[in-house]
Amino acid sequence: MAATTRAAFGSNATAAASSRILLKTPFDLKRGINALSFNDGRRLSERLFYCNAIYNPQVQIKREESSAKMEVATDELYTPIKQDTKKGKLRYYPYNINWNYGLLLQTWEDPSFANSEVEGAFGDNDPIDFVEIGDARGEIGEILKVKPLAALAMIDEGELDWKIVTMASLVNDVDDVEKHFPGTLIAIRNWFRDYKIPDEKPANKFGLGNEVASREYALKVITETNESWAKLVKRSIPAGELFARITTTRNIRGYAFKFKLHKK
Repeated sequence: MAATTRAAFGSNATAAASSRILLKTPFDLKRGINALSFNDGRRLSERLFYCNAIYNPQVQIKREESSAKMEVATDELYTPIKQDTKKGKLRYYPYNINWNYGLLLQTWEDPSFANSEVEGAFGDNDPIDFVEIGDARGEIGEILKVKPLAALAMIDEGELDWKIVTMASLVNDVDDVEKHFPGTLIAIRNWFRDYKIPDEKPANKFGLGNEVASREYALKVITETNESWAKLVKRSIPAGELFARITTTRNIRGYAFKFKLHKK
């Protein structure tokens, strides 16, 4: 059985006495009301943002460490990071990923929304992904503090799967990346385009004219997917579309939630 790291799709992770990382959300249930409210009036995006234009992604795969396909299990309690499976078998990439890779907290790609700017592709029902290009190797479950630099609109079997390129320091936008790390953006695009080919599957496509989008566009994507996440957890998605079924459990740090996505 693959090792599991407790993680946080909906919020930052906090270390518990058992050394596992447990989910702690900024939400609590209103008594007698089937809705979510903020604890202490905190902003919905508090856990996504660190400060100003610094964001909190969570590492799922360490750079150059393993080819195991680690993902956050959004349908399990505490949303653990664990190795993905298909037809009962553990899944692997054909080669190691060359960067720290994971998810941006409190984001969600809405599968009911067709993005007119990206060939009308629908969201893939997951948080958006980040690729961190620094030299330091992150740990699985670690929360980083990074600056968004660029965005790639990957289309995987018809679903939109954003890749946000980030780094903690030194660079600020696409031009800086090309100056200090020439060829890196193309290498990232090619890696995600081609990783299915060894399994005799077609290459992934990219929208936006196959180009790398700017820092400003990346910030727009983060804002929009954070708003989608907010609608999900507040259950304000219109009837007939996806909704979140949320239950709360008490742990030593506060309330945790799990959710499953359903279609009516």
